[in-house]
Amino acid sequence: MAAGLSAAALPSLAQAQGASQPALIPGPPGRPGRHRVDEPAAVEVNARPLPSFDIRDRARVRFGALEYRSGLILTSSFAGFGGLSALRLDAKGERFIAVSDQGTWFTGRIVYRGREMAGLDDVEAAPLLDARGKPITATRGWYDSESLALDGSMAYVGLERVNQVLRYDFAKGFTRARGEVVPLPPAARKLPINKGLEALVFVPKIMPKAAPASPPLAGTLIALSERGLDAGGNLVAFLVGGKTPGQFSVRRTENYDISDAVLLPSGDLLILERKFSWLGGAGIRIRRLALSDIAPGAVVDGPAIFDADLGNEIDNMEGIDAHVTDEGETVLTMVSDDNFSLIQRNLLLQFTLVD
Repeated sequence: MAAGLSAAALPSLAQAQGASQPALIPGPPGRPGRHRVDEPAAVEVNARPLPSFDIRDRARVRFGALEYRSGLILTSSFAGFGGLSALRLDAKGERFIAVSDQGTWFTGRIVYRGREMAGLDDVEAAPLLDARGKPITATRGWYDSESLALDGSMAYVGLERVNQVLRYDFAKGFTRARGEVVPLPPAARKLPINKGLEALVFVPKIMPKAAPASPPLAGTLIALSERGLDAGGNLVAFLVGGKTPGQFSVRRTENYDISDAVLLPSGDLLILERKFSWLGGAGIRIRRLALSDIAPGAVVDGPAIFDADLGNEIDNMEGIDAHVTDEGETVLTMVSDDNFSLIQRNLLLQFTLVD
């Protein structure tokens, strides 16, 4: 349930080639270029621990409904490492698969020392492939891979720039699998450029014992936009497939935009949100939504259970996932997109959900 990412679906990473540097595609004036990974490559990632989350009070561990566990600052000499926009973990919170907004898969393993993260190992980069078996970056605009959902061996990746979703069957080569376009409602094409599909969550047909046995949305892909707004100024989202496909909205408040989402074993949906202004700075927030409230035509809302600002160790937080430990603790893992900027960081943060 944590992501449906089983060890059986992960081939040996030793097959990857050495870390040849990816091609740099120049960006528009004033914008960084894109790092195009064309071949699988083994990647060495360095990790520096973040012993505390609150910059102003290093002893503080409780933040709303979350309790800080550990964090890492991730760096690498591999030029294509960065831009991490979505993350899914296996049931133990160890093996991971992530997507970079440069059209790249990253897979590997989180190394723990006790309950704290200590580093990453077995990391591999590989290009997302299209239906022809070519890197998706070969198609104009097909690189802004921002979201990831898993359903067993099936993976769904959202491309924000063109508001498309690709489906990959990991049983056919894992990250070497070819992507097929998933039909979306026509309204998805009308989402704003660079503010479109930002979060994907798949509702499994069989839920954990702690959740409703068969929710109405079982077998549905939930696709949420970053800042596609409806007539009421709320955030547009879609129900793709399942028994009740359609469109709904998430109430937008305090200028927050959606950056990712995760379905908890309890059946609740957590949405990770962020905001930025030159005057107000940056902030992130997590809201809890009831899956049972989501239906075509609905406008859903829920309480904030966590918020943080630049007084905390945050950056451009874009990915969130959850897993349950052997002790029964629900752990949330968040990752940031550094935008390949010298003044931003790739952060990996973990919290225990205590309420």
